[in-house]
Amino acid sequence: RKIIFEKQWFYLDNAIGHIYGTTFEVTSGGNLQPKEEMEEVTTETKEAGTDNRNIVDDGKSQKLTHDDIKALKDKGIKGQEIVQQLIENSTTFRDKTEFAQDKYIKKKKKKYEAVITIVKPSTRILSTMYYAREPGKINHLRYDTLAQMLTLGNIRAGNKMIVMETCAGLVLGAVMERMGGYGSIIQMYPGGGPVRAATSCFGFPKPFFDNLHEFPLSKVDSLLSGTFSTETLPSEPEDNVLLEEESNGLTGKKQASLQETEEDSTTETAMDINETEEQETMDINAEDVEFKEIKEKENKENVREKKQWERRKKLIEAAALLREKNADGLIVASKFHPTPLLLTLLEFVAPSRPFVVYCLYKEPLLECYTKLRERGGVINLKLSETWLRNYQVLPDRSHPKLTMSGGGGYLLSGITVVLDKGKSDASNLEALKMEEPSSKRCKIQDLHC
Repeated sequence: RKIIFEKQWFYLDNAIGHIYGTTFEVTSGGNLQPKEEMEEVTTETKEAGTDNRNIVDDGKSQKLTHDDIKALKDKGIKGQEIVQQLIENSTTFRDKTEFAQDKYIKKKKKKYEAVITIVKPSTRILSTMYYAREPGKINHLRYDTLAQMLTLGNIRAGNKMIVMETCAGLVLGAVMERMGGYGSIIQMYPGGGPVRAATSCFGFPKPFFDNLHEFPLSKVDSLLSGTFSTETLPSEPEDNVLLEEESNGLTGKKQASLQETEEDSTTETAMDINETEEQETMDINAEDVEFKEIKEKENKENVREKKQWERRKKLIEAAALLREKNADGLIVASKFHPTPLLLTLLEFVAPSRPFVVYCLYKEPLLECYTKLRERGGVINLKLSETWLRNYQVLPDRSHPKLTMSGGGGYLLSGITVVLDKGKSDASNLEALKMEEPSSKRCKIQDLHC
């Protein structure tokens, strides 16, 4: 299919078989051709101005018009030659400083040289791309914040992780990449099914998905209360046998009807032989069409039943994993309020395990922080925000970039501990006594007496 990227369109057919990192040139017709490594042709003139104070951007410095550039493209002249023509026909190029000249050449090369490098997808590349182009789809999760989540959540191979996210599958893909196909992941999802648009962009091999399970949020309460339905699954062979019997029965009926039509046709008179033959063929064709339609319906029903059976089987497998309540970590990055999500999902996490919650705003996490302190069962609670500034690092002109991100969201992290619900009231009273000074403690004791 046609790929449109950065105002360029091309086909990826010729890219198959090449290694990642190969640079291609887009030729006429949108075909990709591997670009040979060539030394950059330096401009003939080495003249450069001392400063840019006398240069006025009035649009009159370039002698080549838009039609001239289009004519050069139509002749098949390569982008590098077009850039050279633009430099030669610019009246202000020689007056610019050396840095400004490099910037001008780089800008024109990006516009007129159709060069594409195919790189291997990774968490860093995909998170940067999503944040730059479609931040709303990933809840404005900045790439450095995602890195902090992976670190605070102690994501590593062999873990059993619970992931609840509505970031188009970016967080799930990042966790899968960090785990390297070892361990198990349970994705909690709202609605009818999990969204994994970004996860598919990572290009994971099939074994990575063998230990990936999903479980709907709507059934979490029933799982905790013990009312989750675990009906016995119908075995696949029985279903197939039934379907085969039905189909065989239908074919038998059709054969019988065909035989009847043949017997009826023999009783026709000699005068109407041609008419009966035509009628026979019409009846047989109509029955064949009807038979094909029935078979197609059966196949569709069979496929649908098989999918439902597989989905139900996966659901029960995920429920069995959650019932163990020994997950090694919890990652939450959703558009929903984090408090009910976190308080519910922490039930499935083992003690002494980390959890991380992302939210674009601070206030929901403050409420979540307060609820967790009241509930207990967690230590080392931290609410943090990562500050990010990009720097340009070039010879003689390293400096912070003029534009920077205003905010990358907030993270609430902590570690689970055993929560003894029976002794919570007594422990709160003891803690109150210990916090009070000795004089006040005596008064409290006297009052209790």
